[in-house]
Amino acid sequence: MVKKAGVVIKKHLLTGISYMIPLIVAAGICIALGQIFGGIDVAEKEGTIPFYLNQIGGWGMTLVVPLISAAIAMSISDRPGLAPGLVIGFIANEIESGFIGGIIGGFLVGYVVLLVKKYIKVPKSMLGLMPVMIIPVITTVISGLLMITIIGQPISALQGTLLTMLENMEGGSNFIMGSILGAMASFDFGGPVNKTMSLFADGLLVDGVYGPQAVKFIGSMVPPFGIALSFLITRYKYTKMEKEALKAAVPMGICMITEGVIPIAARDIIRVVTSCSLGSAVGGGLSMTLGVGSTVPHGGLLVVPLMIQPMYFLLCLGVGIIVTGITLSVWKPAVKEHEENKVEEEEEEADLSGIDFKTGL
Repeated sequence: MVKKAGVVIKKHLLTGISYMIPLIVAAGICIALGQIFGGIDVAEKEGTIPFYLNQIGGWGMTLVVPLISAAIAMSISDRPGLAPGLVIGFIANEIESGFIGGIIGGFLVGYVVLLVKKYIKVPKSMLGLMPVMIIPVITTVISGLLMITIIGQPISALQGTLLTMLENMEGGSNFIMGSILGAMASFDFGGPVNKTMSLFADGLLVDGVYGPQAVKFIGSMVPPFGIALSFLITRYKYTKMEKEALKAAVPMGICMITEGVIPIAARDIIRVVTSCSLGSAVGGGLSMTLGVGSTVPHGGLLVVPLMIQPMYFLLCLGVGIIVTGITLSVWKPAVKEHEENKVEEEEEEADLSGIDFKTGL
């Protein structure tokens, strides 16, 4: 039962994220372009194109929390949840409960709508008013009051504490935070731990904290490039299947897609995961220490020019790749002949090229 509930919650959350990402990308790139052409003080250069680009991006970012709240609510309760979800998301922004408040507000609205549908009965002559007036009004009133008086305040306090902590971090504490986030981003190659870190970084991006976003980039790209470096150093430690997997993993890594290394990690999971997490931790720690940031949540190497301190980003990424590549090359054992033969036999058993699918023979 608990597992099923977790799956349902994850489904609604991912729906909200899928709506949110294009908005963050569009707004983030506008901010980045404004800073590239107008400099760090672009907000003071009124009347210029960079100033307007920066403004467009900033205004776009203010819509992220209402959008994810509305998308989650709509995923749960269909269209009647859209308008209340937008309102509650806006309230989450106003009371400074941020991204987390928007997510919780979206779930709150969605399930309040379902309860209203179930328990509020009206005459048949008024059924047409349910989706356009009765449900949105009742849901907005209940959810809004709960968000302002009960739910939002502790979230706002938590959000404020987190932002203050991040802003006040210096030197060693920055490195520790970046290391933890980098290791999380790399740990399960796009799995739940990676998604948790991504959600954390995206939430801070909305609040104008760009450092963790750059760490997310590093943690997502170190595994494919680090393993590729290890392969170049010690080719004899990789099977033919792993070599073929790298042909797909490296291009995917350029676009910040980590899942391509999973076939390689599956054969030697402890060494590969540990090496990748170590490299990402070192790269992420350096990134936070050097003040690297990203206003864009996705795009891999294609958006490096839009980053804050792009050369330092490439340096940190390179350090992470080298750490992973050397660690894995030293630690990984050479492929033994019987292991290579076993892989080839498995590939032959899985070869379907000789099957006539019309006859099944």
